[in-house]
Amino acid sequence: MATDAVTATVATLRQREARRASAGLWRDALWRLRRDPTTLIALTVIGVMVILALAAPLLGDGFFHKTERDQDILSNYTKPTFAQAWLWLGTDELGRSQIVRLLFGARVSLFIGSFGALTALVIGLGMGVTAGYFRGRWDDIVVWLVTTLNSVPLLYLLLIIGVLFRLEPLPFAVLLGGLGWLGIANYARGQTISLREREYVLAGRTVGCTPVRLMVRHIVPNILPLMIVLGMIEVGQLILTESAISFIGFGIQPPTPSWGNMLTNASQYLGKAPYLIYPPGVAVFVTVLCLYLIGDGLRDALDPRLRGAK
Repeated sequence: MATDAVTATVATLRQREARRASAGLWRDALWRLRRDPTTLIALTVIGVMVILALAAPLLGDGFFHKTERDQDILSNYTKPTFAQAWLWLGTDELGRSQIVRLLFGARVSLFIGSFGALTALVIGLGMGVTAGYFRGRWDDIVVWLVTTLNSVPLLYLLLIIGVLFRLEPLPFAVLLGGLGWLGIANYARGQTISLREREYVLAGRTVGCTPVRLMVRHIVPNILPLMIVLGMIEVGQLILTESAISFIGFGIQPPTPSWGNMLTNASQYLGKAPYLIYPPGVAVFVTVLCLYLIGDGLRDALDPRLRGAK
């Protein structure tokens, strides 16, 4: 009886493994993610941050009864207290609620990171795939453009632009995305050069498929999973870039709050109100850490070489 039970258990496990090995890429990736507690925790933290950021106006009006620009000079430099909800993280030199500004700053920082990464992903994917597929002169132009832009110091370029123009969230996100697609393009180009010689692409070309159809239906879907991983990592990098530029005073300008200019403001009053620096600093640290953990988890889940592994 014991032997029969063990045999049945082994057979069941083998059937499950066989079904998982034969599952599609996305289904198999979902199976892996559900068994990765670190990635699930990071996804939960990012999800909560996004929900709080989206609900910032509702929370400000309905719960905290403050907006990000409301000033109360009589309450300036109030230390964190639980006496009232809007004082949970204290107030700054103008008596503005730091917890409300933190929520509104999350809207700006997360928007710049996500929209900028999406812009970089679209540009990089388009440039890299077309360069790798068509090769020739277009490939030379793309490689020259990537090499040239890589040689330009990004920080100094952003400083010059910040001095000349007032950077609002949307233009700033587009600018960062327009400068952050280089690595994605290099990766997409290399993968496309490898895939364009595969049998299914040659077969499609033989039966008369147009280059656009081959790229959209056969090449892009094969590199898209790992491109999503690069996109998640790019979100974290752009949030750090926005915070750094805003910290030195050339990014998002007050009174619009972002985590970067909140850190700038906190550093000016570090001796008098050291509690101001912790909320935006912790928010940037936790967000970027979770995004990198999600990227690492997605890489493990979407890497075809790991399919069939434990």
